[in-house]
Amino acid sequence: MKIIKDGMITEDDWQHFAGDGDVPPGNFIVSLACWKQHKAALQGRAIGIQLEPDQQPDEIKDDVHDFAVIALNFPSFADGRAYSAAKILRDRYGYKGEIRAVGDVLRDQLFYMKRCGFNAFEMRPDRSIEDALRGFEDFSVKYQVSSDEKLPLYRRR
Repeated sequence: MKIIKDGMITEDDWQHFAGDGDVPPGNFIVSLACWKQHKAALQGRAIGIQLEPDQQPDEIKDDVHDFAVIALNFPSFADGRAYSAAKILRDRYGYKGEIRAVGDVLRDQLFYMKRCGFNAFEMRPDRSIEDALRGFEDFSVKYQVSSDEKLPLYRRR
């Protein structure tokens, strides 16, 4: 599968682990429940975690830097709770790794997701990833401060 990461289309080397048992070797993104259940066995290896909209970043605050990927699920394009979660992970917890948008991710949202701290995007299978990449070019100026711009426009002049 291909994803958009850091503004480029790239091969995804991560898989979503849907089971509840032992996580096999390899790069897997696990659920919060799986992480909590198998934390001791998973620590020390490259692992990703997926948070659902009703799961808060503070549930992983003590482990946030243990994850190579934090995937935030958008079960519907209208559910924006993951925007706040990404911003909290970047600004409050200082997470520097990959924050990935998964689920109902659409081109029109990418620019705003990036502003909140997302740097990787799994596009819906029925959408063109090449077209989605052009979504970052929809706006040329950022007025407000956010995770991707620390100074407002008037301070950048």
